[in-house]
Amino acid sequence: MAESVTKNSPKNRKEDFANGRKKWLSLFQELEEYFMELINKIICGDVLEVMKQIPDGSVHLAVTSPPYNVGIEYDNHNDMMSYDDYLAWLMKVWIETKRVLVHGGRFCLNIAPTSIKNFRPVHYDFAAQMQEIGMIMRTEILWYKQTIRRRTAWGSWKSPSNPHILPSWEYVLVFSKGSWQLKGNPEDADITAAEFEKFSDGFWYIPPETQRNGHPAPFPEELIHRLIKFYSYRGNVVLDMFGGTGTVAIVSYKTGRRFIHIDISEEYCRTAYQRLYKIESQMELFPSVVGEPTVEYKKSSDLSRLS
Repeated sequence: MAESVTKNSPKNRKEDFANGRKKWLSLFQELEEYFMELINKIICGDVLEVMKQIPDGSVHLAVTSPPYNVGIEYDNHNDMMSYDDYLAWLMKVWIETKRVLVHGGRFCLNIAPTSIKNFRPVHYDFAAQMQEIGMIMRTEILWYKQTIRRRTAWGSWKSPSNPHILPSWEYVLVFSKGSWQLKGNPEDADITAAEFEKFSDGFWYIPPETQRNGHPAPFPEELIHRLIKFYSYRGNVVLDMFGGTGTVAIVSYKTGRRFIHIDISEEYCRTAYQRLYKIESQMELFPSVVGEPTVEYKKSSDLSRLS
C-alpha cells in the first residue's frame, strides 16, 4: 500500500507529466523539422511513396491535374493503363490527399472528359470517388479554353446522323475535407474585392498556356493564381502531387504561400527547379513571399524518414 501511495504521489505524477510533455515536445519538434524537408522543395519520386511521408493534416490546399491516361508519352509514367486500373491507382492518391489536408482544407482537381469515340466521363468518376471517401464537393468550375482552331473531327458533317461535340473546356472540381470553412487569419486573406467578384463566377475564360517548357499540357499561371487566391491564405501550404514543370509551385511562391511539389519525372522536376530558381533570384520582385524560403531539388530517396 505504501509503495502504491508513493508511486502515485503528487510529486511523482508531476514528474511523469513533465517527462511526458518533454517526449511530446521532442516528437513535435522532430515532426516539424521533418516537415520542413518537404516545404518549398521540388521532390522527384513516386506520388504515393512521397505523399505517405507528408504528415497528417499539414496541407491547406491541393491543386493538381493527374495524367489523363490517353497515351501521352511521359518519360517515366504509363499513360495507357486500363480504365479500372487508372481509377484504382488514383483512388489511392485521393485517400492520401484527404489524409494530408487540414480540417477544412481544399482540393482543386482539374480534369476533362476524354476522347470522342471512346468517351470517358472521368470527371463524374472522380467526383464519385471523392464523395465515396467522404470529401465535400463544393462546386465545379468551367475552364473555357477556346482551343479549337482547325476542326477535322466533325463526325457526320451537316447531318444529325452522328455529329461530334468537341469540348473546348475542362473542369476544376473543388472539394473540402470535413468542413466548408477553412480557418485562418483574416489579415492573411489577400484577395481583392474585384478579384473575389470575378473569381466567384464559375465560368473562367483562360487561354491555355503557350510556354510549354517541355510539358504536353501545363497549367496557365492565371488558372492557378485564381484558385490559390480564392481558396487559401498567405502562408498556407499548397500541394501539387502531379507537379509537372512547376506552375503551382511558382504561383504559390509568388503569392506568399509555401508549396510541396511532387513529380516522378526527373526531366520535369529539373525544369521546375530551374524555373523556380529564376524566381528566387528575383525575390525583390515578390515582396509577398513568406520569409526567405530556399527552393531545393530533392529525390524521394533524399528525404529522411521518421522511425
